[in-house]
Amino acid sequence: MVRIAVIGTGGWGKNHLRVLHELGALVAFCDVDISRVSKFKKEYNVKGYNSVEKLLNEENLDGVTICTPTSTHYEIAEKTISLGLHTFVEKPLTSSAKEGEKLVEQADNKKVKLSAGYIERFNPAVTELKSMLRSGKLGDPLLLEFHRENKWPTRIKDIGIIADTSVHDIDTARWLFESEPKVVFARAGKVVSQNEDFAAIILGFKEQKTAFITSNWVTPKRVRQLNAVCTEGIVTIDFVKQSITIDDNEGTHSPRRNWQEPLKNELESFLECINRDYQPLVTGRDALNTTKIAEAALVSIKTGSQIYLDL
Repeated sequence: MVRIAVIGTGGWGKNHLRVLHELGALVAFCDVDISRVSKFKKEYNVKGYNSVEKLLNEENLDGVTICTPTSTHYEIAEKTISLGLHTFVEKPLTSSAKEGEKLVEQADNKKVKLSAGYIERFNPAVTELKSMLRSGKLGDPLLLEFHRENKWPTRIKDIGIIADTSVHDIDTARWLFESEPKVVFARAGKVVSQNEDFAAIILGFKEQKTAFITSNWVTPKRVRQLNAVCTEGIVTIDFVKQSITIDDNEGTHSPRRNWQEPLKNELESFLECINRDYQPLVTGRDALNTTKIAEAALVSIKTGSQIYLDL
């Protein structure tokens, strides 16, 4: 059995606790909030700590998931990797690409698995779209149009919408196109928070492939959608409902499937890659490149120019 601890049990970390408990892998957790420690110790009948150092010193672990604020990711992950623990970090991997480079190099040297929480790769609707694109049934993919909006989560104060939200779609575009973008152009602004809270990003890939990514924390309605425009049809995905609508030469049709929890798929995959000793679906390098693209978008916003990449 793989033994995992969760570091940080706030907004998303509490879901890691639940899922890892269901999977039989949760052995301990850590949080600075003593009331959470008390609550979750009783709920899951595992050890709880309010010190990362104490957790790492006292527990015999195979790995950790880190669900703390982004500004703390590097410091904590550096400690866990140095101890030889397989490390899953919620997105984004780090606050900067420079920090991410160090973690990727450290993980390679220590021969541990390093992964990050780009959960849409584990969404059944996205997985099905990936299979469609690889099969060539809809011809060549040309455009990916992402639309993601929600009310500003006030708990997020250390990063803006690009690093918190747009990165999901940056990673998904990379995965679906199976390549890295060559050029980035972006516009953004702020209305309700101290960092950028709405953004529009254009990613230019090889062979004219293009991704349009729009995100905002301004409007109250939760929307997470993707239109994939191909030479022989269009696929529309609702990430939340996990629905797919296909418009092609045969008309409009919507395949039916059972809903699955993407986080469960994601954490099961992480446990499996530890058990069977293979690379995670989202590697540390994947997470690092997504951070580099997000940083390029922020530079584009400041300069008003296109940023060319060589990843």
